Amino acid sequence: MRALFKIQTHAIFGLFFIAGCGAPEENSEPLEIATGVATSDDVVAMEILEDPFIWLEEVEGTNSLAWAAEQNALSIPRLQGDPRFETIRSEIEAVLTSEDRIPSGSLVNGRVYNFWQDNDHVRGILRRTTLESYADDNPDWETVLDIDELATIENANWVYKGRTCLPSNPTRCLIHLSDGGKDAVVIREFDLDAANFIDGGFFVGEAKTNIDWVDANTLLVGSDFGEGSLTTSGYARTLRLWKRGAALENAEQIIETVVEDMSVGAFSVLADESDLSFVVRRPDFFTEETWLLTEQGILAKLPLQIDANFQGVLGQRGLVLLRSDWTLADGESYAAGSLVSLDLLASIRTQTPVAITTVLNPKTNDQLDAISSIGITSDSVYVTALKDVAGTLLRARPDEDSWQISRIELPENGNIQIISADHSTDSLLVNYESFLIPDTLYLIEGEVAPEPIKALQHRFDASDFVTEQHFASSADGTRIPYFVVRPVGVEMDGTNPTEMTAYGGFEISRTPTYMSALDQVWLEQGGIYVLANIRGGGEYGPTWHQSALLENRQRVFDDFIAVAEDIISSGLTSSEHLGIRGGSNGGLLVTAVMVQRPEMFSAIISAVPLIDMLRYHKLLAGASWTAEYGNPDIPEHRAFISRYSPYQLVSPEADYPEIFLWTNPKDDRVHPGHARKMAARMLEQGHDIIYFENSEGGHGGGANLNQLAVTDAMQIVYFLQQLVDN
Repeated sequence: MRALFKIQTHAIFGLFFIAGCGAPEENSEPLEIATGVATSDDVVAMEILEDPFIWLEEVEGTNSLAWAAEQNALSIPRLQGDPRFETIRSEIEAVLTSEDRIPSGSLVNGRVYNFWQDNDHVRGILRRTTLESYADDNPDWETVLDIDELATIENANWVYKGRTCLPSNPTRCLIHLSDGGKDAVVIREFDLDAANFIDGGFFVGEAKTNIDWVDANTLLVGSDFGEGSLTTSGYARTLRLWKRGAALENAEQIIETVVEDMSVGAFSVLADESDLSFVVRRPDFFTEETWLLTEQGILAKLPLQIDANFQGVLGQRGLVLLRSDWTLADGESYAAGSLVSLDLLASIRTQTPVAITTVLNPKTNDQLDAISSIGITSDSVYVTALKDVAGTLLRARPDEDSWQISRIELPENGNIQIISADHSTDSLLVNYESFLIPDTLYLIEGEVAPEPIKALQHRFDASDFVTEQHFASSADGTRIPYFVVRPVGVEMDGTNPTEMTAYGGFEISRTPTYMSALDQVWLEQGGIYVLANIRGGGEYGPTWHQSALLENRQRVFDDFIAVAEDIISSGLTSSEHLGIRGGSNGGLLVTAVMVQRPEMFSAIISAVPLIDMLRYHKLLAGASWTAEYGNPDIPEHRAFISRYSPYQLVSPEADYPEIFLWTNPKDDRVHPGHARKMAARMLEQGHDIIYFENSEGGHGGGANLNQLAVTDAMQIVYFLQQLVDN
């Protein structure tokens, strides 16, 4: 198919060659930041002080690690010394490492590949079997790569981070290995057929590398090439075309973007039995420009608006998800949230969208509110969608100048996730689950009805529980959906210990997934679980997310507070028995509402959190999130961020519940300095806090399942101490 591009195009090669410097140093001069006391309205003025705890941003610094060790010496006896801890930890570990978990895998030419961890394979193994064997109760697995064995042989702390394979020959792969769970990885070429690393094959040292295949002997590589090669977000700003046998440092640079961009990267897909490689410039988290790399090495631009999300190719049709309305020169308009298709080749040749057609429009299709994801097989486009946060699966097939849409019959009122789509056949693996119904894995092959081939056994007795969906009214009147999982016949007397959680950012939807090991144990301990589907997520499409960006960020906190008020007023719980938990952006959420409404909660778990929002953009990947939160270097942005940034607003006069903050120094996405500095400031102000810092784990919080069981158990013990014992 790529041969069809031996034509003159209007794409301009190398648009973004601008000199610049690399990522900013994390340990610079003491920073002057704003501080003050939270009020119910806008903060009018803030006192300027030097940050006395900026030294805690030195991730592996002797003093900062010593400080963390001092806090661990207090938190570990407090939580792990609780007589309930070991029982809870073992229960969680049993769920996490259970042998009868569904071995979710990827379909590759009729085979299924699966990465598996258990007590015998703590770091995990990559294994495979045939699709026929996979459908059996006891598949005949063949180990392809043993990460535990590799780590032992190489005396390395390897964590498997996935693989990137050549679309037209998926047995040729690039294995991603992380030191302790970091986002930064080492990349090594691997032969799946031979089940070994290729001697003298492609190798890229540790970095946040974006990489994909062009053909069996050529890669597109965006990585850390030294001074000036990274954006302020810490990601690649240059991309090189690397031929086998050549030195990576001598590879041809094909694009360079500006240092303020988030990143530049590449991905390859299979289309009409040929590999197509695309280059993507991402100015920020929600905008992108995409080019096709032609056989002549020309970057041929796709004529899309800047916030359109290119999804892939089916035949000659490119598939695009729209984040905003798209009006063409002829006046035709396509709605935000829609999935559309266009003639890829003709559109690139003419530099205007050709044969653009709506595949699905949530605004005109009453089966869905939002599109969640798509999977492309040889003949079909499968779409997972949400209707009032419940999942559905639709199949779209091209029909001359339009698309035929059919609904795939799966259970309702739960979460539906595409696990793997086989590009060489019309086969799909799809998972269904709900809060109280464990996972069932379905195989879909063409027109045949979905076949359940794997089902997870119940991990707890769900017959004693019920799931409900309610709606709260936020401060501006918006209806906010939320789910409650509670015991049948619970007394609405305000005494029920309740965990409430949400995310509220980056267009990420929180859906009715089977209760995690942590939350299963919480329910069995007598707790209630509440999930709030607040704005900032994608539950109702891109507008649900966009309504809470930048100066409107307070809506996220208002929505969460509204749900908390609703469950308290209903009698489900009370402030004395309500705890909140969130991680990453969710850690910012729960810490911010603690500062704004401390009287509403008795427990806060803030994991790997963002907290210092006036400095977040200078730490690790923080600059990549300015499209979500704003840029504190811009006075107008600094003003609205200052109204909710927890680190500046925490006050010695307020009476906060004892917060549990935890992180780890291997998190190279959200800087551990956020949690460290918040803990130090609260301690200085005289507040009671618990701080725990694991030695590894990355942004996911655990380098292996045993570590995850420990941190999960600590959180359950903390909730019991705060919401039940007190």
